[in-house]
Amino acid sequence: MEKKLVGKVALVTGASRGIGKKIAIELAGQGAKVVVNYAASSGKAEEVVAEIRGQGGEATAIQADISQVAQVESLFQKTLETYGQVDILVNNAGIMMTKPITSMTEADFDKQFAINVKGTYFACQQAALHMNEQGRIINFSTSVAGQMFPGYSAYAATKGAVEQITRQLAKEFGPKGITINAVSPGPVNTELFTAEKTEEEAQRIGSMNAMGRIGEPEDISRVVLFLASPESQWVTGQTLRVNGGFI
Repeated sequence: MEKKLVGKVALVTGASRGIGKKIAIELAGQGAKVVVNYAASSGKAEEVVAEIRGQGGEATAIQADISQVAQVESLFQKTLETYGQVDILVNNAGIMMTKPITSMTEADFDKQFAINVKGTYFACQQAALHMNEQGRIINFSTSVAGQMFPGYSAYAATKGAVEQITRQLAKEFGPKGITINAVSPGPVNTELFTAEKTEEEAQRIGSMNAMGRIGEPEDISRVVLFLASPESQWVTGQTLRVNGGFI
């Protein structure tokens, strides 16, 4: 079977573990050269690179804290220096703090917005400056934004902002044939989701969807692959809820 992304370069933020790792491996499996971005987990990022190379793909790890605009700019410059182009951007990096509003500190609030919103926005800015025509941008939201869970207010607010960024930028990118969409996962079996949850809590939340289980990273990466591929050329400015019927 012909690979869909031969000749493409994909930059995946937060790709050292979880959903980002699975996305990086999936895109590489379809022929893309992949930049595995990480903030601090260099060992984990190199493991992802090694796995991709072990499967015959091409990848490199590049460190950048996407909450810092200068580092986002550096991330793109290093990608261009390494591979000469950027065709696919997956803004996967993000953090989640679940606290009641009475416990949320200014530092907690600012950190979530810096990574989840500012990082996504300025990575899109760099894509506008450097991405090839017919490129693909995939941002990450959350299906929790459509629920009313105590403690998720600040996190959900960041993802609501990401969805608006996605919609508003569609017509700016459209003239170059670049699509921009958001993926909105439900509960997924990753460290981000399971942190600070008991197994019983995780299963209870997972049972809220139509399929009666927590999602797995590959449930999300397959949809990202579609949005990164030529088949998605008529889909832009959309948020796709990939959640097994969670909402």
